[in-house]
Amino acid sequence: MTINHLTREICEIAHYLYSKGLTPGKSGNISARFQDTIAITPSGVSLGHVTEDEIVLLNMRGDVLAGGNNPSSELNLHLEVYKNKDVQGIVHTHSSYATGFAMSGKKIERLEGFGERTKPFLKMVKYAQPGTMELAQMVGEGLKEEDVIILENHGVVATGENLKEASLLAEFVEETAKIQFIARVLNNIEF
Repeated sequence: MTINHLTREICEIAHYLYSKGLTPGKSGNISARFQDTIAITPSGVSLGHVTEDEIVLLNMRGDVLAGGNNPSSELNLHLEVYKNKDVQGIVHTHSSYATGFAMSGKKIERLEGFGERTKPFLKMVKYAQPGTMELAQMVGEGLKEEDVIILENHGVVATGENLKEASLLAEFVEETAKIQFIARVLNNIEF
């Protein structure tokens, strides 16, 4: 894998997540790690339209090395996760159903696809303002033992051994939330 391959993969996955409605408008951000270099989507750019030359390359301290000069406002969140967990890809989405659960304070049940069911629900961290170190530290800490976490009133952060795994997990969380929402509505309707 090279940096060029990584930036191309970030764009492909960003476009895919956008096409699936997981990152509407200019929401969401994704990153991947290659050795000691982090490649991250820029701030204020739709993931549906991001280009390879806009991907920002940084070191583990957050210093810009190449690419665009405006990394995602959630850069510290990504750095904290990489610091605390051995992962190579991170996806942060604002998908409708999962974010609806996050905004209503309702927990998403952990289904079989999330690994062994040792806990009944996906972990949710308390609200902190987006882009703050407070949020970054809570997410970094919360993901030490988890692959995915729900951000209260905000969205989802999924991790993986590579960017594709992280994006598939984010997609699975959204489908899980959608299924649970439909089931709960149907359980309250008499036919």
